Amino acid sequence: MSRKPELRGRAARLARLFPAGRGNQAARTPFVLLVVLLLGGGLIGLLVLNSALSEGSFKLDDLQKKTKNLTDEEQALQRDIDAYSAPDALQRRARELGMVPGGDPVFLDPDGTVKGVPSPAALLGSAGDGTRPLAPEALGTPSAAGPSGTPAAPADAPTATASVPVTPDPAPTPVTTPTPTPGR
Repeated sequence: MSRKPELRGRAARLARLFPAGRGNQAARTPFVLLVVLLLGGGLIGLLVLNSALSEGSFKLDDLQKKTKNLTDEEQALQRDIDAYSAPDALQRRARELGMVPGGDPVFLDPDGTVKGVPSPAALLGSAGDGTRPLAPEALGTPSAAGPSGTPAAPADAPTATASVPVTPDPAPTPVTTPTPTPGR
């Protein structure tokens, strides 16, 4: 009764392809273990990858906040620089330091002749604001120089005449503006 019917033809050929007996159950065990190990390893790998991505996301968020704070600080410092370098702020600070607007400049040629007509600087007290700049001698700076580049003499010292001849500029040099190059 335990005897199987004998197969013929095509069924017999197919039956020979499949292994017979209980060895079939033993061959499945390593395959099942391999599949379970691969699935478990994949899940652990996904967990580690997800943790690493979350940590990177937190670091990125912190760096973005730090960048925003530094950008805000940079903009505040740039506003301060712009406020301090504005012409009216520079003029106010110069007046606080006792500086006065300069007169017309003169230039020395290499041969020692003077070009231009010098004019004295305007005094602050003449504008009616009640302040007068201090003389360089009163400030106590040993390197205080007069308009000719020589050290200024004390107020009670006799003055000497300059040996450099002052000649007015015979003809002003015409100022030419560069012509724009086509295509630029």
